[in-house]
Amino acid sequence: MPPQQPSEQAHLPLLTVTGDTLVAADFRPCFGQGCQPGPYRRLFSTPGTRAFTLGNLLARLPMGMFSVSAVIMIAGSRGSYALAGAVTATGLAATAAVAPWTARLIDRHGQARVAVPATAFALLGIIALTLCVHYGAPDWTLFAAYTATATIPNTGGMSRARWAHLHKGDDRALHTANSFEQAADELCFMLGPVLAAFLCGALFPEAGTLVGGVLMMTGVLVFAAQRSTEPPPQRRTTAKSPVRAAGMPPLLLGFLATGAVFGSMEVVTIAFADARGHQSAAGAVLALQAAGSCGAGLLYGARRPTGHAERRYVMCVAVMAALLTLPLLAATLAGSLLALAPALLLAGMATAPTMVTGMALIQRRTPEGRLNEGMTLAVTGLLGGIACGAAVGGWVVERVSETAGYGVPVAAATLALLIALPVAASRG
Repeated sequence: MPPQQPSEQAHLPLLTVTGDTLVAADFRPCFGQGCQPGPYRRLFSTPGTRAFTLGNLLARLPMGMFSVSAVIMIAGSRGSYALAGAVTATGLAATAAVAPWTARLIDRHGQARVAVPATAFALLGIIALTLCVHYGAPDWTLFAAYTATATIPNTGGMSRARWAHLHKGDDRALHTANSFEQAADELCFMLGPVLAAFLCGALFPEAGTLVGGVLMMTGVLVFAAQRSTEPPPQRRTTAKSPVRAAGMPPLLLGFLATGAVFGSMEVVTIAFADARGHQSAAGAVLALQAAGSCGAGLLYGARRPTGHAERRYVMCVAVMAALLTLPLLAATLAGSLLALAPALLLAGMATAPTMVTGMALIQRRTPEGRLNEGMTLAVTGLLGGIACGAAVGGWVVERVSETAGYGVPVAAATLALLIALPVAASRG
């Protein structure tokens, strides 16, 4: 029987298992036997990339678990979303303050030497938080314990630094790598809340936080063990701080405002679901927003970028601000989780392209030898924004209503757009 001819139909996006991790398959049309491997397959053809990606995914999954777990755990124990939001905001704010120093140490001494002890110390803070909640310790101990988790290293930034080291000077490969990393972030924030809500509901309230701590420590150990792809440390550098680099301030402020979108959306959605008697479904509803962003990020990375990145960034922020009105409308007009779910899915589709383009600009404008610090500053801005958004979202939920709370992410996205406008004029 003659061999079957290849289909002349474009391949659909697939995930294939290759070696030791999941690899995103080609998104480009492929015809016949002469087709070339797609951008993601080419990306993971570099030796060592699959192993460090597997470890990094394990380490990043808890990032989508901790906030949801803490809110469910504290609100369930103390009966206050305002307290839960304030504790989470304090921990994130502490991380935002400490993370650049951790990143600077990583740039100077190497990822493995710094990330492992920093993660171990943060794990102690996570354990302390669960014990304080479980045994009814005073409220101030919750703030102190969560502050101790501030040494959590920016695993996403370390992974992006490895890609930048492996593909230095190849803008197309870096665009694909940044898109994959953003999709990985969204995948973790998609699965994390679901896993956290399930563990807290099916086992005990502290289960989500404890499991997240174990996964984080295991992932960092696996990631740090992959020394062949680790960028060399820059023990001495005369480069100025990334904060003072040309064009960086408006980008960092934009990440701050974007983080406020994420933080407020998370707290408000949990409260919205709880008010309707479906708290356990909050993680799944939030996962839809991350799913939209994950899919959009993979598709965006498969395309060759055109035009100036600064203008693309402003356009992405504008689309994000427009789509974030959908959850507000769904909550106001329908008032049900069934209507909110697709609205969050659509709203999430503009998130990844915004983050990918913004991170590419951060990498371009960060001085040589301080790349991990520059990317961590962007993540620090996000964390600071998440902290502010969580606090403001929790306040609006308790003082006004959970429906009105969806106005907070809309306001934050509009502010991000206003901040982004000068970026288009600062092409550099």
